[in-house]
Amino acid sequence: MTHPTDATDTSLDNACTRQEYEVSRQDLPLSCPSLEQKLWNSHPRVYLPIEETGTAVCPYCSALYRLVD
Repeated sequence: MTHPTDATDTSLDNACTRQEYEVSRQDLPLSCPSLEQKLWNSHPRVYLPIEETGTAVCPYCSALYRLVD
């Protein structure tokens, strides 16, 4: 069994590979990197407030998140 952030888990995306992400309300609470991304090669997970403005920028990697619904 592998840990959910394991580098060998092929079901997870690499973290911090894109600069813009679209997310929906079902993805909240929003974190960067997301739960579907590997942590081994990334910055610490940080939770981003996106509900009020519809956008959020990660303070570590500058990825922009847009709420689409």
